[in-house]
Amino acid sequence: MELYLLLYLAWVAFNGKITGEICLLGLLIVAAVGVIARVLFRYTPATEGYILRRVPLFLAYVAVLVWEILKANFDVLRFILFRKRAAEPSMMSFDVELESEWARFLLANSITLTPGTITVYTHDNRFTVHALTGEMLDGIECSRFVRLLQKMEAVK
Repeated sequence: MELYLLLYLAWVAFNGKITGEICLLGLLIVAAVGVIARVLFRYTPATEGYILRRVPLFLAYVAVLVWEILKANFDVLRFILFRKRAAEPSMMSFDVELESEWARFLLANSITLTPGTITVYTHDNRFTVHALTGEMLDGIECSRFVRLLQKMEAVK
């Protein structure tokens, strides 16, 4: 219910004025979005509560992702500018206990977004990652990404 109210208020706010036509059209659009959400995404009011309980953890995940991307950018830059040795690319396969497909998707893409690493292959809970140096792979199987995703999955 909160989703529909939020969508309706956003519709009215973005229009900049309140008229009968805008209010009626807003109600029709919000109803259409509600039908699409129920049919395509199996959205229910219970789903809304489940999503809202995960929002703080998801925001923490985004903050960690941004921090790790910034950190990795400087690591790669330092490696390129001040390297005293040739690159030693490394690959590593590891298993992570993640139950949902979306958590595995987020982990694989977070690794790929972090400079110097790329997820080469995933199958179920098995990930294969390539990195610019072996040091970039240290602790990747129990990283902050993995711990936050496991906490998000634990939310019921």
